[in-house]
Amino acid sequence: NILNIINATNIIAVGTTSMRTLESLYWYGALLANNPDADFFIPKLFPYDHESLTLAESMSEIISYMEMRNLEVLQGATQIMIFPKYKFRVCKGLITNFHMPESTLIVLISAFIGEDWRKVYKEALRDDYRFLSYGDGSLLIPS
Repeated sequence: NILNIINATNIIAVGTTSMRTLESLYWYGALLANNPDADFFIPKLFPYDHESLTLAESMSEIISYMEMRNLEVLQGATQIMIFPKYKFRVCKGLITNFHMPESTLIVLISAFIGEDWRKVYKEALRDDYRFLSYGDGSLLIPS
């Protein structure tokens, strides 16, 4: 429920796909603020080229859009790329497994927790954590 997002203070995404979805939802609200009839499509670099709103403002834009169209479900698409220098608007934490080096998912992790990602992965390698979909997981919260 979008109203829950407005009032939440500690949203923790479960998985990188959920994180990208939640962050894309925020950017859709920002898009609607400038174009009330915009389709839900977030291009790769949209967050890096556009000004932001508060989380509450963004979610309010989406709620208004849905109410005006009598929508109960919102569907869209995203190509959002999250890399260092991205400012997270929704997610305060992330539960995820360990990803392969040089993947876009490692870049997302690096954007989220900064250089601490190296410490986390060094420990995972040292202690033989399992990687990929059926591997070990971690709760990441930026310091």
